[in-house]
Amino acid sequence: MAKLVSKTYGDALFEIAAESGRLDAFYEEAEGVAAVLDENAEIFKIMNHPKIVKEEKIQIIEKIFKGRISDEFVGLLRMIVDKGHFGELKSVLSYFVTEVKESKNIGTAYVTTAVKLSEAQKDQVMKKLIQTTKYVEFEMHYDVDAALIGGMVIRIKDRVVDSSIRTKIYDLSRELSKIQLKVGECAP
Repeated sequence: MAKLVSKTYGDALFEIAAESGRLDAFYEEAEGVAAVLDENAEIFKIMNHPKIVKEEKIQIIEKIFKGRISDEFVGLLRMIVDKGHFGELKSVLSYFVTEVKESKNIGTAYVTTAVKLSEAQKDQVMKKLIQTTKYVEFEMHYDVDAALIGGMVIRIKDRVVDSSIRTKIYDLSRELSKIQLKVGECAP
């Protein structure tokens, strides 16, 4: 259900932004609203409180955002509150931001390595990703996980390229266990 809500509202927001030629402005507003929500966890408590009626919740949204973001965006927030989907707002914003990035061929890559990469290595990884994907630019996120032993794991959307030594050792051990099983099956 949550995925359907985020897609429905995210697509509607994207369509309004694209038709009005304000994709970049709406993108910035979405990022701003997400930042406000991240910085103020109390908003979620208030907006999800069962004793606060929808009209009051809508007034709260208008007090916080009206005049700071476009009327269309405030209208979307009002609609989300009115339909009782405020709990899904972060996923709506995330979906919208992802759609804007996709429309501009900006990918998001999560790179995990066993050791911290130098800036030159990071540049090489990004250049290689640009050469081997449809994207013209990347938003890069780097993480270090010593358990990988060596190599790296790259995730872009639902695709994962795992060239870590940990995975290679795991795959090798699986293959060896199959061989041992077959040898054991042949024994009298």
